[in-house]
Amino acid sequence: MAETGRGMGSRLDAWPAGHAARRAGAVGARWVRHGSRAFLALAAAAALAGCSVGIPDPAASPVAPSAPALATPTITPGHDAAAVAAKDMPFTAGGTLAAGSAVQLSDGLRDAPGWKPVTENVAGASEYIKDDGCVASAKVRANQSALAVAGDDKASTEALFQYLDASILPDYLQPGTLRWGGEPGAPAPAVEVLVFTGGDQAGARATAIYARLFSASGSSVYLSVSCPDAAALAAARADAEAWTAVIPPSA
Repeated sequence: MAETGRGMGSRLDAWPAGHAARRAGAVGARWVRHGSRAFLALAAAAALAGCSVGIPDPAASPVAPSAPALATPTITPGHDAAAVAAKDMPFTAGGTLAAGSAVQLSDGLRDAPGWKPVTENVAGASEYIKDDGCVASAKVRANQSALAVAGDDKASTEALFQYLDASILPDYLQPGTLRWGGEPGAPAPAVEVLVFTGGDQAGARATAIYARLFSASGSSVYLSVSCPDAAALAAARADAEAWTAVIPPSA
């Protein structure tokens, strides 16, 4: 998996200078040749290996070591985080988040029947495995503003998918939702996401990938679920949607 991580990192390190060229390149021809196979194979290999596809921070640069310091909460004047958390978060409401606010993913799958954690919150990533062989990977990333389309979370999320694999065009993405805060088993608002599904080829693992890039806050969430077959994936997706929540910013 170390080799896979370096490969994707080297491909994406040129952002944003090379992004326009990639988007304008032979995406259509790649898809005709089932160009998504590379992305799905990467997701499947990640699941089989117990690791996950990385989402680099395009605007991040190496940070020199510094002395530990107490974190200071960020509070945006006039911003009511509680009111934002209490309502659904459609794509059109992304602008209600404060700039730079942190969006997270819950660890609810660790308590779902049949699931157990493999890694938890390692560099913003967690992984879970189910007793039937399904694997779920959850990631959160900050500093994603270079990918964002100002004021348009849907277009920003489409850009995130193409950043990961240029053959994934907007037409291949389906709308979906995850929980917007709340506790498993209790009513909660919903957050809109885009979903990419694959694994139709013989011998491929069935895969679903959920993602949302919040353009105002410059952060993204990513949840992938990979299973041995379509029936197992349907059950695993139901678990993921019921037990995983996108956690709204607290300030």
